[in-house]
Amino acid sequence: MPVWRMRDFHEDDLDQAIRMWDQSGMDDQPPPAFPISEVIAAARTGQPAVVAVVGDELVGLAVARTDGERAWILLVALAAGWRHRGIGSNLLAELERRLRAAGVRRISALLPADATGTAALLNSGYRSREGLVYFEMVEHLPAADAGLLEALGGRVPASGLWGSLAGMEHEKQIVERRIVLPLQETELVEQYGVVPPKAVILFGPPGTGKTSFVKAVASRLSWPFVELFPSRLAASNGTPGLASALREVFSDITALESVVLFIDEVEEIASVRSGMAADPGHMVTNELLKLIPGFREHDEHLMVCATNSVRSLDPAFLRPGRFDYVIPVGPPNATARAAIWRRYLGTAAETVDVNRLVEASELFTPADIEFAARKGAQAAFEREVVHRKGEPATTETYLAAIHDTRPTLTDQMIKDFQGDMERFTRM
Repeated sequence: MPVWRMRDFHEDDLDQAIRMWDQSGMDDQPPPAFPISEVIAAARTGQPAVVAVVGDELVGLAVARTDGERAWILLVALAAGWRHRGIGSNLLAELERRLRAAGVRRISALLPADATGTAALLNSGYRSREGLVYFEMVEHLPAADAGLLEALGGRVPASGLWGSLAGMEHEKQIVERRIVLPLQETELVEQYGVVPPKAVILFGPPGTGKTSFVKAVASRLSWPFVELFPSRLAASNGTPGLASALREVFSDITALESVVLFIDEVEEIASVRSGMAADPGHMVTNELLKLIPGFREHDEHLMVCATNSVRSLDPAFLRPGRFDYVIPVGPPNATARAAIWRRYLGTAAETVDVNRLVEASELFTPADIEFAARKGAQAAFEREVVHRKGEPATTETYLAAIHDTRPTLTDQMIKDFQGDMERFTRM
């Protein structure tokens, strides 16, 4: 009968270890807590790992990871035909010896029920603990991207931002159908020949929620969100160096596996060109036009540019082929204003005439409504602090707050926006 021997894991064992994993019969069981990539990474970076070999054949593998006085057994794997011969117990004994030498006092393992290695653990004196529930959150951002994302000032937005967008249901439906769903439903996209969007322009008056929409899209996709600030690039590099700085930033951003890139006030770097080659603004716009096709080549990359003045953008920038959609995000109508007011009023909506607030805030953006709602809540709070009568917030309190809030929008802005919608919308 062949005799196995134990030794440390070597780099040359990698191929056999992966083949043994593939043959380990895990298909009909829940996935292991530690994927093979994590196990192999631990073994290759010097974490305790032992193998059992018969001649040149690898027949068993055990890998652990230490954390102070605790260690986790990541894997106990045995080759088909070599199970139930005591190899698993021997692997554990060798692994434990190395762990104790490293100062480990508590060794734990997390395996699916009846997985390879459970019998060896029980035979080696380990005991299972009932009543525990395993929780896990998978961060979809690769480790290599995490440092780059931090350097770019980006982040993965919290989940649930889409649901928090009150009102604006018409705009939400358009954004969901044209942008979110084609990027989420990849199988259906391929089946129906849909081309997912890679670059989109949102335009509309200031304060209408364009930035919130983009963050909510990133939240729905679970993609990192990176905002590029043209004014900061210009301040750091000066207008002549802006084209070069733009190129460098795009080089870093396109290195991310997935990203929603947001450029607000994009007219600062994409305004109508003067036609003079020496004009610094001309060079910056040219550079951005060159960078967009390269950005579009990546599957999980989405660029969203926002502007308050779509008519000031260079015509070449708006041409189909660079941007898939040009979507208007206008001021909230009465229905949207009512939803926004209710969101910010909270329980006060039960004692306040929301319809009167909606009528009085006709030229308000969502940001204006949020400000007025907070101002009204503060006034009601201060009144209660002084008088202590337990009176709820009143409609008049919020109407006074509306009266003291200067609306962002004007009749001329709305008229201009309606004209821009007819001229520039493409969706």
